[in-house]
Amino acid sequence: MMPSDDDQRGPAPAASPYRAELAVRTRPAAAGAVVCALTGDLDIETLAPAADTLTALVARRPGAVVIDLAGVGFCDSSGLNLLLKTRLAAGEEGVDLHLAAVPPTVMRVLELTGTHAVFSIHRSAEEALAA
Repeated sequence: MMPSDDDQRGPAPAASPYRAELAVRTRPAAAGAVVCALTGDLDIETLAPAADTLTALVARRPGAVVIDLAGVGFCDSSGLNLLLKTRLAAGEEGVDLHLAAVPPTVMRVLELTGTHAVFSIHRSAEEALAA
């Protein structure tokens, strides 16, 4: 008797235990600026909370918005697109936008795409706030 296709498949693969999340925290800073700290992966599956928060922050027209990326481990093209859209929206509202503490993995994406040239990038949120 020949084995059926079902017999040759073996057990179904287990679901991946890894589920990247993105934490978004904001805090007021001096001179009416706001710091938005992102922690986790900034990708298509996780960026909705960051997009909602950044859109709301820019709409309030603070003195400046600093996006603290120190805790971001990964950024895909949708994360980059969010940063670029936020930059454009901030410019339209007259809000200064700064990126702070950009980790090497995210900086590589910015450099490979040439977009590092359009952002105000600082070593820390404090340095960005002083700019």
